[in-house]
Amino acid sequence: MRVAPEITLTEEVRRTLESWARGRSTPARLVIRAKIVLAAAEGLDNHQIAAKLEINRLLAGKWRNRFAGKGLAGIEKDAPRGGRKPVARDAMAAQIVEWTTQKKPANASHWSCRTLAAELGTSSSMVNRVWRANGLKPHLARTFKLSNDKQFVEKLVDVVGLYLSPPEHALVLSCDEKSQIQALDRTQPGLPLKKGRCGTMTHDYKRNGTTTLFAAMEMAQGKLIGACMPRHRHQEWIKFLEQIDRETDSELALHLIVDNYCTHKHPKVQRWLKRHPRFHMHFIPTSSSWLNLIERWFREITDKRIRRDAFKSVPQLIEAIEDFIRQHNENPKPFIWTAKVQDILEKIRRARTVLDKIASD
Repeated sequence: MRVAPEITLTEEVRRTLESWARGRSTPARLVIRAKIVLAAAEGLDNHQIAAKLEINRLLAGKWRNRFAGKGLAGIEKDAPRGGRKPVARDAMAAQIVEWTTQKKPANASHWSCRTLAAELGTSSSMVNRVWRANGLKPHLARTFKLSNDKQFVEKLVDVVGLYLSPPEHALVLSCDEKSQIQALDRTQPGLPLKKGRCGTMTHDYKRNGTTTLFAAMEMAQGKLIGACMPRHRHQEWIKFLEQIDRETDSELALHLIVDNYCTHKHPKVQRWLKRHPRFHMHFIPTSSSWLNLIERWFREITDKRIRRDAFKSVPQLIEAIEDFIRQHNENPKPFIWTAKVQDILEKIRRARTVLDKIASD
């Protein structure tokens, strides 16, 4: 008469089995196997395990013996199955990958499970399995932009040098404009946040005008200088430069990091700068807004103060912006730049290599 092997568990193995047995994301087959082993460790025979778990006695014996012989590895993975290799299925999987990555449908920009399945004469579940196995997500796309500035390296070294090693007796200011900020008012009042429900707002809105926020962040302490103006021209930029001149220590040189917007290079702006020699302009490369840290602060004010609020007028919007700046300056926290020039250049080199390879193919 055969006797079922006795099962003895260490504390570590028991914790692992209990985690599998009650895990909501654990595969169902692994859940039942873990429960079989745990029941066997309690001293139950295969008949009792089968009755307790409402399974076949042979199934209980199979996984009991498998654990006794190979431990956790014996129940975690299935043994290799016999039979002929699925040549037709593998060929279809290769065709799905090829069509997904190399071809486009006639009337769309990308494939869906159903359209590709119909094109290849297979099932949408087959397409979905192949996509999952190969990490393919045709419905998703990410944007990118590499700068083509001929002086990219020189400008990058200049700006990163200001972040990592600012000059003595000087202030480094990251400056830019956030233009066309809309004073949007919702057409109906939203429902407030409550337990079990997020706050709501209508998708439509009423436009009540716009303003432009001129901002300069002092990089050492994070203090912000800001002003809202109705337009976005060189006249407003000069007014903002005059505000920076008033609100900073006159004994210190000022190094301003700005983008290549034409307003910043206007002839009248150049003449103003010549009359104020303590101002030094540092232009980031074209298409490199990520290099200007004030953009990070613009995201802060957008996410925390502007996007989810309602404003009945432009003055109300300006008041909210000025209040946000005032509270920020009460406890300013600078953004710390850590990326080194060589690391940035290496990342861009890899990106260009990929683009060149795609272009050559």
